[in-house]
Amino acid sequence: MPSATEAILLDLVRDSAHPLVQARGDYDPLLEFIGDARFVLLGEASHGTHEFYRERAQITKRLIEEKGFTAVAVEADWPDAYRVNRYVRGESPDPDAEEALAGFKRFPAWMWRNADVLDFIGWLREYNDSLAPGSKQVGFYGLDLYSLHTSIEAVLNYLDKVDPEGARRARYRYGCFEHFGEDPQAYGYAAGFGLSDTCESEVVSQLIELQRRAADYARRDGRVAADDFFYAEQNARLIKNAEEYYRTMFRGRISSWNLRDMHMTETLAALIEHFELQGGRPKVVVWAHNSHLGDARATDQSRSGEWNVGQLVRQKYGRDSVLIGFTTYTGSVTAASDWGAAAERKRVRLALPASFESLFHQANIPAFLLTLPRNSRISGGLGTPMLERAIGVIYRPESELASHYFHARLSDQFDAVIHFDHTRAVEPLEPGMEWTMGEPAETFPSGV
Repeated sequence: MPSATEAILLDLVRDSAHPLVQARGDYDPLLEFIGDARFVLLGEASHGTHEFYRERAQITKRLIEEKGFTAVAVEADWPDAYRVNRYVRGESPDPDAEEALAGFKRFPAWMWRNADVLDFIGWLREYNDSLAPGSKQVGFYGLDLYSLHTSIEAVLNYLDKVDPEGARRARYRYGCFEHFGEDPQAYGYAAGFGLSDTCESEVVSQLIELQRRAADYARRDGRVAADDFFYAEQNARLIKNAEEYYRTMFRGRISSWNLRDMHMTETLAALIEHFELQGGRPKVVVWAHNSHLGDARATDQSRSGEWNVGQLVRQKYGRDSVLIGFTTYTGSVTAASDWGAAAERKRVRLALPASFESLFHQANIPAFLLTLPRNSRISGGLGTPMLERAIGVIYRPESELASHYFHARLSDQFDAVIHFDHTRAVEPLEPGMEWTMGEPAETFPSGV
């Protein structure tokens, strides 16, 4: 039986919830709530839940069709996402959406090589193809910084075409990483603990040189040259930031987390600047985990000195941004047991008591939307700190409380929340034996 406080919160949730019934009008209240905002950040409570991917796609489609959004920026590596960008804009030799997603090879490949993303990329290509000639097409971009070696290759390929002598200098500078093969963590360990020289000056020098030559490179072929230069410049910026990220990751989680989310925010700002130079008022949808897109100031993260994309976007753009989180009570999820391990289909334990997920479960509504206007009763009620669950690419149900829960003030963390009581695992495009055979029985224990 819920406590008196929980009973009050439960009544507020039931009174404010907008049930989702898989109808076209499900998100009418959300689109009205978003209004003219230019940045809509769509989270996820795990990196492997079908409903989160599906509903983000449905909301994004409506934002594109009805509110003029022209970019989708995701928690993915810049070069791999840019390959998809070229495909959806009809500028790629890839014959179909699945081939366009082939760049996503590193762990966790299922995050982007899954059935829901495949469907969305196919839709996005069809949407762009349907536009009148000269219309602004919708792009697909990555915000993350893990692609050190792929980005080095991209910068060198660009310079080989436009400035062979510049390419020679870049190869010399980036050669600093050659001693460590394809493992950037090996570089980070050696450089971070003073076991080898760092590559910091080399990557900074290369970015500065590329930027100094920008006007010359961009004059060569109009918009196409400007886009190609922007792609190369962003890769060079990523290399600089990734070098620092890997060098600091062994010093502690907070410093590397902050560097990563600052990079993602800087990439978003660079996209906006690039679009503005082309004219117009760009509007961007961002897809990433709740932990990146919910305002960190409303969570345990803030007390430990962390910030995130949601906080930084809110601080810069204010009410021009809308932060939307997703939650689930139970079901299954695609996740690994350790970093780099195979994708498994795992049973998600019932949410713990005294959590937002448990509260929402008690509302007895299978799926619903909550908008959280400032100074409303529901916003005030959900401003009470409670547990919240976060499942990343690794899920450890045996230590769930310690591994996957934190305290948050939900209505300060998000502007709206979408809850699905029972969810299922996202389907990888290449499900291995561990995933195909791996879903535990419904009787999987729910204790901590």
